[in-house]
Amino acid sequence: MANLVIKKPIISEKSFAAAGTGVYVFLLTGNANKRIVREQVTKLFKVKVEKVNIVNIPGKIKRVGKKTGQRSDTKKAYVKIAKGQKIAIFEEEKKKDQNLKIKDQNENVKVKNDEKPKK
Repeated sequence: MANLVIKKPIISEKSFAAAGTGVYVFLLTGNANKRIVREQVTKLFKVKVEKVNIVNIPGKIKRVGKKTGQRSDTKKAYVKIAKGQKIAIFEEEKKKDQNLKIKDQNENVKVKNDEKPKK
């Protein structure tokens, strides 16, 4: 496992929604393929991988004044794991996200209670 092809997990609303169905999303290096991704996810997270889909995303062309440039091309893997198994990284982020939502709700309630009625 000297050459890791998994750069990092992608943490977004869309990836959290997919994680609820057992599909996890990872950012990959350019030379990654399904077989290598399957092996590395199995070794790193100790889960059984059922299916791997890889998506190539071409970089967008961006302009600043007269000069144009291009963002890097990226590659993502959608990894479906066996039912009943979970990857801890995504679960920790979900808990953090839920805690932030609860704090926001509590702050909104406090603000509403502190408001004085208008005469």
